[in-house]
Order: sequence, then C-alpha cells, then structure tokens
Amino acid sequence: MKTLRVGLSPCPNDTFIFHALFEGLVPLEGYRLEPVFEDVETLNVMARDGALEITKISFHAWGHLRDTYTLLRSGSALGRGCGPLIVVRPGDEKRDLSTSRIAIPGKLTSANLLLRLFAPRVPPASLIEMTFDRIMESVQSGEVDAGLIIHESRFTYRDFGLRKMVDLGDWWEEVHGYPIPLGGIIARRDIGEETIEAFDRALSSSVLHAMNHPEDSREFVRRHAQEMDDEVMTAHIGLYVNDFTVNLGEEGARAVAHLFAIAETEGILPAAGPR
Repeated sequence: MKTLRVGLSPCPNDTFIFHALFEGLVPLEGYRLEPVFEDVETLNVMARDGALEITKISFHAWGHLRDTYTLLRSGSALGRGCGPLIVVRPGDEKRDLSTSRIAIPGKLTSANLLLRLFAPRVPPASLIEMTFDRIMESVQSGEVDAGLIIHESRFTYRDFGLRKMVDLGDWWEEVHGYPIPLGGIIARRDIGEETIEAFDRALSSSVLHAMNHPEDSREFVRRHAQEMDDEVMTAHIGLYVNDFTVNLGEEGARAVAHLFAIAETEGILPAAGPR
C-alpha cells in the first residue's frame, strides 16, 4: 500500500472538503493517507522543499513550483467576494501604504501576491511576516500600521476595532474581471499520473460528499478549528467552498492563468515552461 502525505491547513474549508476522504467515506483503494496539518505558509515552504506528495498551497507559491507540482482540478479555493483585506486602525483608512509597515501572512501567500500587484511601491522591507492569527492584534496594538488578513479574519476584524481599507478581491474583480484564485491542491509530478488522477477523483467525491452531507464533517471541522465560533466556521466554509472546489473548470483555469500572466509580466513569478 502506497503512503501519500497530504498537507492541509486546519481551516474549516480544508477540513470540510477532506473529511470524507480521510474518514474512508469515499474510496481510494491502494493508498494510505497521512494528513499533515500546518498553516498555509508552512505548507507553501514544505512544498517548495518537495516534502509532501500532495498539499494545499497558495496559488502564489504554486506559481514558483509548476515544474515539480501539478494542480488538481478539485479542491481549489477560488471565487468572488472572498479576497484578502487590508485593515487599519480607525482614521487610517487613507494612509499611504508605501510608507507603512504592513503585516502579511507569508511572502508566498496569494494575499501577498495581490498586495504586490495592488501596491507595487511598497518596499519589501516594510512587509512583516507573521502567522495570520496574529495580524489583527498587531494592527490593533500599533506594532504595524496595516494588516493583510485572510481566512476567518474577514469576519472578525471589527471585533478588534479595525477598519477595512481595501478589499483586494473586489479590486481584482473590478480591474481584471476574473474570480480571485487563492489556493489549490497540488500533487508532486513524480508520484505518477495514475496516482494523481485517482486522488483527484477521490477528492472531488469528498468535496461533493461534504457539500451534500455537511453534518457528517461538523465535529471533524470543529475539532481542528479549535475555538472558532460555529457561526464563523459555517461562514468560512460558505465563502471558500463552491463549484470551483468540486472542479476548477474552464473559468477557474482561465482565472489562474490570468493571475500568473500578470505576475509574470511584473516579474513576481518566473515564466512557466510548456507542460
């Protein structure tokens, strides 16, 4: 039996779509799955090092790894109205980002890619990396001037007395017209097409099971979400799990290709060779 190390974050959208697969509710015969739970930026770095056969990844990070990893058709977080936000303290909504210290959830995150495209004059030295769950407190305390928030922080930043400066998803959709690609599931090419295709089919079935039987995964999702409020947990899943998650489709593939083309033009991503 072949072991596949599968990286995913403890965020509700990931645990929701993987639950049926990990619990054996959808078939994947001949493979033993070993889940590896880490925050998304840690998974980005692990993928860069080739440490996982299959993993959740930021699209920004995958843009640097297209020679060694391929994107699955299932499992992506992509859509409209779900982009990262830049938040500030009250009264700072019009501050100049190019002279600001900005907390980011990782250099390889898609959120940071969007920030670099939106505000190219921000110097790299002004971007302060920290785990996403620390960012709002850092803005609130004045440790940084602004924060780039992702995940469930979209629903809770007001609890920290913060204000939205810009929704980078709204900006992307208005300027480019595409849904915003945030994260996807990638497989290392050297595990072989047969294994990759089998896992992709099983994950798609797992997503459909989760969408059709949401109660089945509730305890699994809650356990990994730790102290997250149930209402926030449900909203998180509703925001990031959609038809693109079942199958990226042609619209989703075009959205990813467009993001990469813009990032390559700006010199943020290397040009990918033919595949």
